[in-house]
Amino acid sequence: MPSFRFIHTGDIHLDSPLKGLAGQQGAAAERIRTATRTAFENLISHAIDDAVDFVVIAGDLYDGDWRDYQTGLFFVQQMGRLSQAKIPVYLIYGNHDAESLITRKLTLPSNVSVFSARKAETFRLKHLDVALHGQSFRQRDITDNLVPAYPPPIAGCFNIGILHTALGGMPGHANYAPCAIEDLVNKGYGYWALAHVHQAAVLHERPHVVFCGNLQGRHIRETGAKGASLVTVEDGQVTEITPLHVDCVRWIHLPVAVEQCRAVVDVVDRIRQAIEEGVERDAQGRLLACRIELTGRTGLHAELLASADHLLAEAKAAALGLGEEAAWIERLSVATASDTGAMRKDALGDLERIIESAGSDAELQARLAADLGDLVRKLPHDIRADAEDAALRAAIEGNILNLIAHGGAYLSARLAAEKV
Repeated sequence: MPSFRFIHTGDIHLDSPLKGLAGQQGAAAERIRTATRTAFENLISHAIDDAVDFVVIAGDLYDGDWRDYQTGLFFVQQMGRLSQAKIPVYLIYGNHDAESLITRKLTLPSNVSVFSARKAETFRLKHLDVALHGQSFRQRDITDNLVPAYPPPIAGCFNIGILHTALGGMPGHANYAPCAIEDLVNKGYGYWALAHVHQAAVLHERPHVVFCGNLQGRHIRETGAKGASLVTVEDGQVTEITPLHVDCVRWIHLPVAVEQCRAVVDVVDRIRQAIEEGVERDAQGRLLACRIELTGRTGLHAELLASADHLLAEAKAAALGLGEEAAWIERLSVATASDTGAMRKDALGDLERIIESAGSDAELQARLAADLGDLVRKLPHDIRADAEDAALRAAIEGNILNLIAHGGAYLSARLAAEKV
């Protein structure tokens, strides 16, 4: 059986709208806006430079219906580059680009083979003794196990199954096309090219069951290096899986401990140091998109809460000081706690005691739950699903005790800072 190499990719989400960029200008913001395209261009360049034998795209090429034809035209252009290099592409559609979601269509170059959404089918590369089996999603919510209907392995071939799935329900991912890993292992294929879960992982070897991960991190829940897998097959066996890190923006969470800081200026120094160390350690030549979280017990707690906007501006200044495209600050959150001990004995102490008593006032909690419930139901779905602010999250989840605690702490801290 001939030796060959192929790229396994998926969860590309071309032109996915990125959060937190409204009103942002400059080279860093523009790089983030175009990151999914740049990462895909990098992948295609890898495929051509490495002279791979074919490319597998395991779903979620797009991120829903196109706003216009530019998204589709960009993809066709990249496929044209592979066509010139005589590299074929095998594509299934997943939940984000299901047949029912993409209303605009473009004719794809002849080197691109798209698996049917009606039933699983097989494409063969006879000169390599390779058989690829797959099925696209017809609609977004596929709740059936598709694996039993996949064709049996073809004798004398290296069989590759292509599937968009959450397996039995991976954390943080909707359970589309559910199946057990035993279903895949026992199918008789040599390699399963999976997508939908955005964290790369080799779940089983011989046969190999592999999530390639997403191509480009798009928000703070997708931290670290992102890319695709370069798979080498020799004598009918997978001998190597090499990660291809093609991302151009890398997301990172930077906790900054401030227990030892005596003044806000010391906190600013710690923030600057954390950004510089993060760029040196993790960026690897990419733009580092940072979420900074101040942590620890400190007597500066109230002042930090009241100075959040100033601290964010200082963090952005520190990032710009490293160069326009070295680091970008997505958010700065103050997650410190006060170390002042007993409650104050002045008017602010009275306020703190009132807030604390609210936590045991069932009537007040019921009124808050009813009023906030009406407001939360009016929020757009994406805001409710992606809310990360602690107080907003508590309101959405109906956790009134947490909401009172977060809101009270913020109010008390702001008033304390104003008094100072």
